[in-house]
Amino acid sequence: MLTENQLATTVIGLAIDVHTALGPGLLESAYKECLFYKICQAKIPVEKEKKMPLIFEEVKLDYGYRIDLLVNSKLVIEVKSAEAITDVHIAQTLTYMKIGQYKLGLLINFNVLRCKDGIKRIINGHL
Repeated sequence: MLTENQLATTVIGLAIDVHTALGPGLLESAYKECLFYKICQAKIPVEKEKKMPLIFEEVKLDYGYRIDLLVNSKLVIEVKSAEAITDVHIAQTLTYMKIGQYKLGLLINFNVLRCKDGIKRIINGHL
């Protein structure tokens, strides 16, 4: 079974492939669908729009949080097509990781000239 870091390395390569083919400037949903397709092609288990319930005072609230892509039930992928990655984007990804108790996440902004400049690794140190 692949570790979080091995999965992240593979997904980063696939994201670069998607970005090379499409370039910047498309909607977030287009990049998400294409990255989902590439991960599936690589025969890696992946869930799209994974629902994340919020537990508050022992009450499970189906609040509508959704992880863009959850790879092999352990790597959180948040896809953006934004001017820049902001602290809010990082906080959103980290919140999903904390709720689901995931160790590693990738925040990928496809609206950049070079894909590697739009990738941020996020580590959940609160486990």
